[in-house]
Amino acid sequence: MMPFGGMAARLQRDRLRAEGLGQHNNAIKYLNQDYEALKQQCIESGTLFRDPQFPAGPSALGFKELGPHSSKTRGVEWKRPSELVDDPQFIVGGATRTDICQGALGDCWLLAAIGSLTLNEELLHRVVPHGQSFQEDYAGIFHFQIWQFGEWVDVVVDDQLPTKDGELLFVHSAECTEFWSALLEKAYAKLNGCYESLSGGSTTEGFEDFTGGVAEMYDLKRPPRNMGHIIRKALERGSLLGCSIDITSAFDMEAVTFKKLVKGHAYSVTAFRDVNYRGQQEQLIRIRNPWGQVEWTGAWSDGSSEWNSIDPDEREELQLKMEDGEFWMSFRDFMREFSRLEICNLTPDALTKDELSRWHTQVFEGTWRRGSTAGGCRNHPATFWINPQFKIKLLEEDDDPGDDEVACSFLVALMQKHRRRERRVGGDMHTIGFAVYEVPEEAQGMQNVHLKKDFFLRNQSRARSETFINLREVSNQIRLPPGEYIIVPSTFEPHKEADFVLRVFTEKQSDTAELDEEISADLADEEEITEDDIEDSFKNMFQQLAGEDMEISVFELRTILNRVIARHKDLKTDGFSLDSCRNMVNLMDKDGSARLGLVEFQILWNKIRSWLTIFRQYDLDKSGTMSSYEMRMALESAGFKLNNKLHQVVVARYADDDMGVDFDNFVCCLLKLETMFRFFHSMDSEGTGTAVMNLSEWLLLTMCG
Repeated sequence: MMPFGGMAARLQRDRLRAEGLGQHNNAIKYLNQDYEALKQQCIESGTLFRDPQFPAGPSALGFKELGPHSSKTRGVEWKRPSELVDDPQFIVGGATRTDICQGALGDCWLLAAIGSLTLNEELLHRVVPHGQSFQEDYAGIFHFQIWQFGEWVDVVVDDQLPTKDGELLFVHSAECTEFWSALLEKAYAKLNGCYESLSGGSTTEGFEDFTGGVAEMYDLKRPPRNMGHIIRKALERGSLLGCSIDITSAFDMEAVTFKKLVKGHAYSVTAFRDVNYRGQQEQLIRIRNPWGQVEWTGAWSDGSSEWNSIDPDEREELQLKMEDGEFWMSFRDFMREFSRLEICNLTPDALTKDELSRWHTQVFEGTWRRGSTAGGCRNHPATFWINPQFKIKLLEEDDDPGDDEVACSFLVALMQKHRRRERRVGGDMHTIGFAVYEVPEEAQGMQNVHLKKDFFLRNQSRARSETFINLREVSNQIRLPPGEYIIVPSTFEPHKEADFVLRVFTEKQSDTAELDEEISADLADEEEITEDDIEDSFKNMFQQLAGEDMEISVFELRTILNRVIARHKDLKTDGFSLDSCRNMVNLMDKDGSARLGLVEFQILWNKIRSWLTIFRQYDLDKSGTMSSYEMRMALESAGFKLNNKLHQVVVARYADDDMGVDFDNFVCCLLKLETMFRFFHSMDSEGTGTAVMNLSEWLLLTMCG
């Protein structure tokens, strides 16, 4: 269960976010490192910065192929740029796409993204802040701003870079005195735990993290009719474009085709032009290979005969460069040779529509937690309903639907968080996707309804992600008639844990919110009974333990409860713990004696009996324990409605490693909930939903709870 310190930190972070923390002009200081303050300290002390949060050494490189004893890391030395060249520069004459060369790390996807970033200077300097150099106020410290899962973070690095034989090991500039791209790669490695975590990926990851934009992916073997128009328009709007050739087997990885294209390798698209070729219009597309040297050798490649048949001025304008990794090819050849195109739209209005109307954006954070909110996909009907649910209300149809159908366009993008960091401990991307359902009539207009299992058994989805896939993000454009819908994001298998960000872009104004229960408790009035109402057999049992004072302590309560529970052979239980019994005494003890009298014990026993009935009702497989999702329904039956976050806390606190809840834990949970609700209501006598308490009252509550 999250400790109070962690809970308080999360609440504080939520408040700051509401005030704008995490927006580009108010980026979060990653690991609480303040670039300006750290730089000033170094200048004043006359020392060069050494980053304690990402120390130059084996752990920063990797864990397997780049692990401490691997051949690739043998002989690696960490050096500052001033130890490599006489006059290091941050950026030489403006950053260009031909600056960046790949090193020994398989992160061509990241290089393709960095290369595209250089096409837009304004965009570049959001990521690479102005005013950094190796000359003025140099202190061995640099910083970059990177978008991570819905918020911008400012990442500080020192300039110690991994080298081998006096040369940079990873990303480096073709201009050997320039170091901005190597330092940006280091900041990205720091965010993801180490350099090796960057190996292998989709260009859209880099695109989105440098822009905060939204990515789309196109299968060029099944392209839309207007693919050329989409590319041209995306480039005009400053969108970032990446393309690749699918591999069909392990042997294909980075294999070079007959005409010198590399399979499984990330390229960036940098231009699209029409030229007059032999009296006809020819569409040309310009591609950049982050490796630098290996280039297309087919039609329109550097030095090919086609260039002799176009106007010399036009040829000059297209700025042919030899052996720089950038090349032109015909659009027809591009569509035939490449398999996949990825476009990152910098603003949501730059999707494939012709209209320039702004798209409306909603960002939600969510969590899949084993036993409470990780229900898996629709193939698992027993648990699918426990996944987080988000409602979208589509109010107006598109202006220009393109056909007779009245529909609203929206894009859903589901992104799993921090999975690269898990590689070090054997984790990686989960297989994720989402489904969209129409809200039933009886639940329309309601926010505080988490739809249950029966709804999903009876209703088909209206739309869904094209596939469940183990990428960081899955996104789809969807068109549905105006109305209310819910989006259910999930992992493919149940019980897979991760945090996620769900982004919804709608062409027209819409209402979007997380569907979650309103927290409430239907508490019965306190039972009024006297000693005369209690059966003699119960009195006798109580008296045997309580003795002459007719009051029982926490220890005696434990003995009596475990004796009674042992008679119920259908219940699996380790018995009530002292802590559990202490909580019961705290709830029932009206006179502050820390002991229970006969009447107090009878009322407690009546509660336990009613909860036993509920427990048996929801122990559907009669195993003697409840699963955590049966627990969720049982709590509601007992009168408690909790939201997703509270269900996660309940499971963390009361379920065992197999996500089972035995009877004593079930009782303890209900007792705790009842105690907390009754205490809150006593502090909120006006029913405002807000309780005010002083420090003494707060400590009494938390120390007794």
